[in-house]
Amino acid sequence: MTVILRIWLVVGIACGMVAPAGCAVAADAKPLNIVFVNPGKTGEVYWDMVAQTMQAAGRRLNANVEVLTSERNYRTMQELGLGAVARADKPDFLILSNEESAAVPVLEAAEAAGIKTLLLSNSLIGEDARRLGPARAKLKNWLGDITADLTTAGARMANALIGAARNEKWQSPDGKIHLLGIGGDEITPASIARNAGLQLAVAAAPDVVVDRMLFANWTQSEAEQVAANYLGWAQRKGIRPAGIWAGNDPMALGALKAVEAAGIAPGEDIQVVGLNWSESALREIKAGRLLLTDGGHFLLGGWSIVLLRDYTDGCDFAANSPHVEVKTSAITRDNLGSVAALIKARDFDRIDFARFRAKPDHCGQYDFSVDALISSLSPPSGAGE
Repeated sequence: MTVILRIWLVVGIACGMVAPAGCAVAADAKPLNIVFVNPGKTGEVYWDMVAQTMQAAGRRLNANVEVLTSERNYRTMQELGLGAVARADKPDFLILSNEESAAVPVLEAAEAAGIKTLLLSNSLIGEDARRLGPARAKLKNWLGDITADLTTAGARMANALIGAARNEKWQSPDGKIHLLGIGGDEITPASIARNAGLQLAVAAAPDVVVDRMLFANWTQSEAEQVAANYLGWAQRKGIRPAGIWAGNDPMALGALKAVEAAGIAPGEDIQVVGLNWSESALREIKAGRLLLTDGGHFLLGGWSIVLLRDYTDGCDFAANSPHVEVKTSAITRDNLGSVAALIKARDFDRIDFARFRAKPDHCGQYDFSVDALISSLSPPSGAGE
């Protein structure tokens, strides 16, 4: 069984030796040429931020990151990946996300072309995983994957709803706490993991029931519609809805609109949670209308460049495991100020990505926690002026 990498904060450790890896990039380090095939749409907040953190990390770590955007068309995603593989001047690394299992043909073509690949956010599942096995087995050039612990995130989101409902005594006449779940889809690993977290939390809470688990294709408009339908159904059935669990922030924002349209006050009569750390969600948290947004996993983009820089310089992240799993964190009104400015400005050059590199004698050991992130930030541009 793959060992999951979970390394937490170690404060105040000074930078170690530079070779083969350390806190800085050696002056003679090989420049890296990296292509990222972005599965999202232009303007899609999460995937834009993934790409932006990649490029910010590249500026710190002597890596050029080229972003090819597939506009949520998975045929286009494959075409872009295969096109990069077919170039005469081939990239050193190809970063892919296995959304809807679309990355497999590109992984196999890259293997044949000798291009090293890294999967981000969504790895192999189902028949693909059984056929191709783990990273570096059948596909030697598939180095591994970096994902977020979204099952824990999904459970944390649900537990926040449950705790708030218990505190406010928002039980229905049947004595149960009634929730709505809105998932992104039923097929991508990132969605499956979040949905599983919700199910785990509810299974451990005998006083809680999820009335509906609906899917809104990650979009605000569809989430608004399914939430409105649910709220109308609950009213007809005499059910008091206590919370809405949404698998990402856009869907949470859609649910908020439906709640308001139904004459219910979010944050006062019902709680809503989302995931993404988006600027829009942070505004709703500050206003007291959204309970929390989990996430920080857009930083997988930056962390992927850290892994590839270390790998190139001889400190292989697979010394621990080819599967790197990063913990997410919840932002609430209590810790909103710690990251709000960074996210609002998307000034990811403030992050000292070199500080996150593994020590030469601890290859594969990383601290990608939110506390380490906050401690790495330089002051915002113009601060103190």
